[in-house]
Amino acid sequence: MKVKLIAYTPEPEKVVSMAAKLCYSKVGVDGIEENLTEEKIQNFLKMLTDIGHESPLEHVSFTFAVEGISRACSHQIVRHRIASYSQQSQRYVKLDQFEYILPPEIEKCEEAKKIFIEAMERDQKDYDRIVDILSKKHFEEFTKAGKSEKEAKRLAEKKAIEDARYVFPNACETKIVMTMNTRSLYNFFHHRCCERAQWEIRELAVRMLAEVKKVAPIMFSGCGPKCIKGTCPEGNMTCGKITEIREKFKNL
Repeated sequence: MKVKLIAYTPEPEKVVSMAAKLCYSKVGVDGIEENLTEEKIQNFLKMLTDIGHESPLEHVSFTFAVEGISRACSHQIVRHRIASYSQQSQRYVKLDQFEYILPPEIEKCEEAKKIFIEAMERDQKDYDRIVDILSKKHFEEFTKAGKSEKEAKRLAEKKAIEDARYVFPNACETKIVMTMNTRSLYNFFHHRCCERAQWEIRELAVRMLAEVKKVAPIMFSGCGPKCIKGTCPEGNMTCGKITEIREKFKNL
């Protein structure tokens, strides 16, 4: 898995603080940047967190490039709807040798691992066969319709891989670029950094949090699962490791 922060709003903590300052003072737009020291920025950010006023956080966004995650993981990511996503297309990208994500628990068990890898290899072979069969079928159709050989071949392959991709599993590796504002990221980290989140998206969330902390350490200092600031919200389904979790995110 690779997670890279490729863009973000310049001076993110200052921007949020200016928005907050405008909300709580008589200052006009020409004065919101005046006397905004590091200490005042920290105070504004702490105040917003303490009182739960999160709308100023929406003025700042972060863009991540991610690869080495499964389609199972990306399906969970896009449930976070206040965000923008661009994902590698299986309609336009022919996967001559698809990469896949091997879950750690399967990797630990030789018997399960053997079955899993055989299934992945079979999926690739079936994909290749279907692409070949459909490409020939569509090529004949396009040439009969008057397309040139070159154009018919291009169109036939594209149409073939649109349907052949259905044999690929949830384990199939994908790449995605996503942009979220800070408020959405808070929500994302609350849910996905939790130990009860699925292992892959949890690892992704922790890596994303580590990235944004490098450029906005004050704003994201209290981020992570909800238990780092209070009681565990999972009730009887708690992981029971609250002390360990708090220490983990304190040192992230």
